[in-house]
Amino acid sequence: MTVTHNLDTPIYFLAIDNGTQSVRALIFDQFGTEIAKARVIIEPYFSTQPNFAEQHADYYWKKLSEACQQLWQNCDITPEQIAGVSLATQRYTMICLDKDKQPLRPAIVWMDLRRGETNDIGLLNPLTKVIGMSELVQEAQQKARCNWLAHHEPEMWAKTAHYVNLSAYLTYQLTGELIDSAGHALGYLPYDYKAQAWFKPNNLKWRLFSCRLEQMPKIVPPGQLLGSISTKAAKATGILAGTPMIAAASDKACEALGSAGLAADTACLSFGTTATVNTTSKNYVEILKHMPAYTAAAPNYYNHEYMIYRGFWMVSWFKEQFAQYEEQLAKTQGIDTEKLLDQAVKDIPAGCMGLMMQPYWSPGVRHPGLEGKGALIGFGDVHTRAHVYRAILEGLAYELKLGFDTIEKRIGKPIKHLRVAGGGSQSDSAMQLTADIFGMPAYRPHTYEASGLGAAINCAVGLGVYPDHLAATKAMVHLGDEFLPIDANVQLYKRLYNEVYLKMYERLKPLYQSIQDITSYPAK
Repeated sequence: MTVTHNLDTPIYFLAIDNGTQSVRALIFDQFGTEIAKARVIIEPYFSTQPNFAEQHADYYWKKLSEACQQLWQNCDITPEQIAGVSLATQRYTMICLDKDKQPLRPAIVWMDLRRGETNDIGLLNPLTKVIGMSELVQEAQQKARCNWLAHHEPEMWAKTAHYVNLSAYLTYQLTGELIDSAGHALGYLPYDYKAQAWFKPNNLKWRLFSCRLEQMPKIVPPGQLLGSISTKAAKATGILAGTPMIAAASDKACEALGSAGLAADTACLSFGTTATVNTTSKNYVEILKHMPAYTAAAPNYYNHEYMIYRGFWMVSWFKEQFAQYEEQLAKTQGIDTEKLLDQAVKDIPAGCMGLMMQPYWSPGVRHPGLEGKGALIGFGDVHTRAHVYRAILEGLAYELKLGFDTIEKRIGKPIKHLRVAGGGSQSDSAMQLTADIFGMPAYRPHTYEASGLGAAINCAVGLGVYPDHLAATKAMVHLGDEFLPIDANVQLYKRLYNEVYLKMYERLKPLYQSIQDITSYPAK
């Protein structure tokens, strides 16, 4: 799509960011300025049995519509002024649709840990044994949602005409077109990460999955036209019918784009429900063995990612389990609980007086293994809840530093710059200890809504406001607050990281495995 725009005249983009804990409707201009925002809290999932995490598909649509309607009520920008719409969503939340494109069952949310059975994959078996990939093949079969559905809900699966991510479902609700961005194709799906397309029909890897090519939505590169807002969607959301919708990417991919642009020497830390460290480049590099490089929020680019599955979800966990007093006090003062916790953390010295946390509250995709558990070591009678809270923040930063070092080693080039986004980045204490643990300046993006900005960048490119993603990021991505490392803290953290943290998992792993064998939790 090529459209001529006068950059002296304000151009507004609507970015919708459907994350794990909220959906946000945001308006940005062509310079990356956040003009207006509406945020609606969502229930991440409900669970009918252990390890299950589901949510009704129409619930997401209802909350998205609510956020948009709230936006128009609280800002001076009108729907007629919006040049285009883009969408970023949580990753690998899968939905089964019938032939009329109606949901057949609740969506299986990305946090779901159910595992399916493995099947005989025929001619693929000898090949996988020869190259030592039997365990990986088995893992892919077990974690693919479609395989679990085909085995446990065969009648429902037989009616499944379309097997789509949340992004494709919401795009259909907005435009009436069942189409998606390649930037949303992530998870245990028949997707060729290097080619950034579905597997070709003759690819043997289709045998790993119960889904078929005709069940998958059409995908286009980020920055391409998906369709236009339908009359039905306009009534629900207040967005003007006919407004073009441009393909963006997953929330993490958009966040990396909105924080660090396309600079290969810049890492984006995401302090979100899932914590990640990402770099972006045109080179396909697997950071962990057989862990693909994900499709970035720009065509022909890849994200090199290291992930902490539960990440800053641990902050919510801490608040619910241990910070009831702070929550009540925050309510009386009309502030967020995190602000009180942040104030308490500032009084705790770097290194937490020897208290150290390993943030493996859930197993990872490759690291840690299924046996992985969290650990707090170094307790003494001087430690308080504030020490525990700071230890959580430090532990997450240590693990992200491990990811940073792993990425740098695999790509073979130094990472020179650090950007930090996501909910946890609003904490000054978290930002400062991150700068200290990484030993380099840490910057927030100029807007907290970096994922929404990444979606808006795609909208700007798709509408022809900028010729490509590189030009758009140079115009729309800016630095925010700077946190410089404190040398004394850098030296202390360096020793704790090298002499303690890097040794924790391997030394505790046999004990975690014994715990798993004895208690049967988590189930193998």
